[in-house]
This record gives sequence, C-alpha cells and structure tokens, in this order.
Amino acid sequence: MTSVTKTCRDLSELLPAAQTACRLLFQECYRAGIKNIFITETYRSQERQKYLYAQGRTRPGQIVTWTLNSNHKSRLAWDIAVGPPQSLYDVTTLNRVGAIAKKLGIEWGGTWTNAIDRPHFEVKANWVMPKGCKLEGQVIVPSNSKYKVQLIVEDKKEEIKVTNWSPGSPAMKTETENFIAQAVKDGIIQASHLKDLQNGTMTSDRLLGLYITIQQRRIK
Repeated sequence: MTSVTKTCRDLSELLPAAQTACRLLFQECYRAGIKNIFITETYRSQERQKYLYAQGRTRPGQIVTWTLNSNHKSRLAWDIAVGPPQSLYDVTTLNRVGAIAKKLGIEWGGTWTNAIDRPHFEVKANWVMPKGCKLEGQVIVPSNSKYKVQLIVEDKKEEIKVTNWSPGSPAMKTETENFIAQAVKDGIIQASHLKDLQNGTMTSDRLLGLYITIQQRRIK
C-alpha cells in the first residue's frame, strides 16, 4: 500500500474517462505551445486526503487542501505544475491551461470561488470527448519537470502491420520486464508501459522506441 506521505503521479491510476481527458488536455496544450507542464498528483487515497487535510490544522505546515472529500480519491482528478523557465505555479501558464480545459468540458479549479485551485483539474465519471476533438497520436504526459509534453503521431501514408512483442524465452521476458521496471522506478517512463508489457499488449516497435528513449534519458 502506498504511504500517505507519497504522491501518486501515475496517469494509469485514474479512471478511463479522466485518463482520456488528461491526455486530450495535454495534447491541446502541446498544440498551443505549452510544453513545460507536468503531472504532480493523480489518485489520492482517503488516508492521504486526511493526512493532507491535517496539515495546517492538527499538523504543522501551511493548509494545502480545503476538503476531506476530494475527486482525487475518486480517480477523476489530477494536479499539474509548470516547469522551467517559469515558476512552479506560474499563474499565466495555468490560466492558459485552464482556458483550454474549459473548452474541453474539463472542470478547472481556477474558476472556483471559495478556494481557487489553479493547478487542479477534474471531470465527471460520464465525461465524453467533445465533438470534433480526438487524440491525434500518443501523448506523452510528463510526471516531473525534466521532460516536456510530447505528441507522437504515426505516419499513415502506408499500412504497417503492428505485432505485439513476443519474448524468445522466459529469461528474455524477465530481463526485459526488469529493465522497464527499473526505468519506471527511476521516473524515466510511466508505469503504464510496464503494465502493457506484462499484459502482452506491448508492440515490438513501441518496445524498441521505449528502449531508445530510456537509454537517451539515462545519458542526459
């Protein structure tokens, strides 16, 4: 069980509607030239919510939440921050993201009157993608300030047969899973990649791309 002191930044911990909404938001931000934003929290257990609520009340520190009933615990909310060169919670950037979110039917904490929360975004469980919108490719949603938002769009000029990766031996499967798991642990890639590998839904091309990405990021 995750400690109440540890923040979960894994997008795959959100419900499918929230995952899609978040990816769409990051895609539209990318298209608008906002590439230095990243996830700071997704799912939050009730125990962690109570722990955060106590801060500034029964525990030292500044107040960081105004409720015990957060949509984070329902796996429908996520928080973001801004990477360099702007400050962590740059108001101008968050306002731009908030304006994009509203057009997508995503609720933004920056519009709340009682307690403005600009880094916060959430959707209802029945949220659907607005008409005319679509995910144009693979949206890379960073979970720290080291990386930028990316949109990887496949070239559809020719039909390419996609095949799932099949390890040549149990030893190769174990070694590959360990390699990906270590990259997840180091914060280089998202945990969803490891889940896809374990579930047998990882394509050979995607795995090769992951390997190259991991190697490049370790060099930097």
